[in-house]
Amino acid sequence: MATVRFVFTIDYVAEILDEDSDLIREIISNEDNLTYGNIISVVTGDDESTPALTDDGIDELRQMLTEARRSAEKWQEFLDCFVLDEDIAARVKSYSPR
Repeated sequence: MATVRFVFTIDYVAEILDEDSDLIREIISNEDNLTYGNIISVVTGDDESTPALTDDGIDELRQMLTEARRSAEKWQEFLDCFVLDEDIAARVKSYSPR
């Protein structure tokens, strides 16, 4: 594994990928959804942290989303598996990045 020099906040990852930040948060809320080490917890204070992704995590997430969007059926299956919040799933269901 390469040395991690930078990590990226979820909002910035959403901007890079032109995705909904809540969708990204839902996907990475289960650390098993990406390869170990691609999701980092950044301590922001006493008992406070925020998730961030490595370069490899962004690439893995990009590939995951590209594959999921190959068809409406695959996208729906993806949302059913990875997005527990029904409001978020409904909001991103028809969203297509540019």
